[in-house]
Amino acid sequence: MDSLKQDFLKVIDKHQGIIKSLCHIYYHDFEDQRDTRQDIILQLWKSFTSFRGESNISTWIYKVSLNTILSKIKKEKRRPRNESLSHLHENKPVPSLNADDDLQFLNQLIQSLKELDKAVIILYLEGYKNNEIAQLIGLTPSNIGTRMNRIKATLKSKFRIYHYDFK
Repeated sequence: MDSLKQDFLKVIDKHQGIIKSLCHIYYHDFEDQRDTRQDIILQLWKSFTSFRGESNISTWIYKVSLNTILSKIKKEKRRPRNESLSHLHENKPVPSLNADDDLQFLNQLIQSLKELDKAVIILYLEGYKNNEIAQLIGLTPSNIGTRMNRIKATLKSKFRIYHYDFK
């Protein structure tokens, strides 16, 4: 195996958690998660030689992964209505009495957000700053700040309502 392939496989192995967590947030079904993971890895491979090292490799992986997922979701939403989109998360949270802790429930609430808002909150929870998130997603830092405030308020409100109703 040549050194480029070995380097790529090492990078994917080291950062596979990023890809898996994004696939899990955007898709319920294991098969859809697996297919999306393969799409992301393909896109990463196609652009691996063009990675210039101007950012961390993990930042680049997030950007490629999010762009791949968001493009895939757009394409899936353009399908005729008779095709099933059941693998996409609904925009309404599904409170579950089986959620064994608050973190699991927060994950459900994040899954209920719009696609771009999911990306913003995921990056925020991973420790990225507003200017880094803005660069990754293609928005301004002030737009990210405003969006973050709205997302936090929405999550906090939903968390309080459902947490209170289901305890």
